[in-house]
Amino acid sequence: MKNLAAARSNTAFIFKDYFRYCKLLAIYVFQVHFMKKYTFTFCIALLCFINAVFAQNPSLISRVLVVKNIKSLVSVAVANDYMKRRGVTNSLSIQCPDGAINKDAETIDYSDYVAAIETPLLAYLNKHTHIDFIVFTKGIPIRVRNTPGKPYGGVCALDSRVATLGYEKSPASSVINVSDPSYNATYVGTAWANKFFNSETRFSHKAFGGYLVTRLDGYTQADAIAVTTGSLEAEKNLKNKIKNEGPILLDACSDFGYPNRAAQPYTLIPANYTPGQSIAIIRESAYGEYNSDMGVAYNYLKAKNIPVQYDTTVNFIGDKKNLAGYISWGSNDTHYKATAYNTLNFAPGALAETAVSTSARTFLPTSGGQSLIEDLVAQGVTGVKGYTDEPLLQGIASPSILFNRYTRGWTLAESFYAASRLEGWMGIVIGDPICTAYGSSVIVTYKK
Repeated sequence: MKNLAAARSNTAFIFKDYFRYCKLLAIYVFQVHFMKKYTFTFCIALLCFINAVFAQNPSLISRVLVVKNIKSLVSVAVANDYMKRRGVTNSLSIQCPDGAINKDAETIDYSDYVAAIETPLLAYLNKHTHIDFIVFTKGIPIRVRNTPGKPYGGVCALDSRVATLGYEKSPASSVINVSDPSYNATYVGTAWANKFFNSETRFSHKAFGGYLVTRLDGYTQADAIAVTTGSLEAEKNLKNKIKNEGPILLDACSDFGYPNRAAQPYTLIPANYTPGQSIAIIRESAYGEYNSDMGVAYNYLKAKNIPVQYDTTVNFIGDKKNLAGYISWGSNDTHYKATAYNTLNFAPGALAETAVSTSARTFLPTSGGQSLIEDLVAQGVTGVKGYTDEPLLQGIASPSILFNRYTRGWTLAESFYAASRLEGWMGIVIGDPICTAYGSSVIVTYKK
């Protein structure tokens, strides 16, 4: 009875940690009803069976690890806020330069990264094998430089590198050799083929290797905390059956065309593929393929009766409120207008992606350069993917897979990672990894 009372008194615990609550409820039922009728030994055996069943389905919350930089007041504040409101208890404190202070501190040398972040993180993960999701917080560097096998002086996104921890030990992991002479002769590096790409099975570290890594970040501490608020509000709306009437906006750039529609979403895995086989990218994919993938996303969402706008005009769309999702070319759109980009407003639970090479180059206020995903965070988006450095279009998340999985009831992190072909590369995902804004797992058929 004490366990059940504790569960009832903690609303967040009940509604965000379903499996654990169900376990408590099952135990309560057996305590009240079965122990009156059956022997003590039989009841204990039955409770052991319940424990075994629920052990195979650990709650989402118990699978989350929060990492905070104790040299950063912002990092600690954002981490503590998330853990308190989410009920997460798994945490790791590290010590590294405070990336919330200045842009230089947003980048860390590879050797320092290994000593300050990767080594303690691996030690924790080796002892806590149930972890699937890792959350970094503002104040932890976003980029690693002098990394072996990476372009532009060895740069890669810190989060994306962590996402592939353990890949190097698996014979089934495939290296992707990436190059594109149009970016210059030094644009040569290696990434990993994401084992979770386009998966029809939901994620676990045990099944796929690696981890789903997200970050709570933005221009300010308040922006970083608001990401969690959006996640919790979305789940509250889902619980209360409050549907967002705002559309998912898919803003194509018609100047790039719409090639290879039937091939979307394409894969980097060749025919007759052997696990562990090396794969090569020698040039960026055709720009218009991203437009075509938006078209696939549109057909799927329309078939599922989810409000969606697929704009194929020359205009760059702005002045939209209550958006449930957003895909565009950002400042790479030939008709881009910053004023339009900055008038987009998002509903709780909204996800976004922009095909912009350096959309996550900094999480501090800046001016000039390509459009930044932090503006979308400041404008209310709950989850968004960006890039510290040039990922090639192959590194951008597939719009159709992203919204296909998310609207099935998959988590924010599962949806972004299922949509991403490359890891150990340039991507950063902003958001609460276990945010779930849709409850339906219904899969519909649709025409590409």
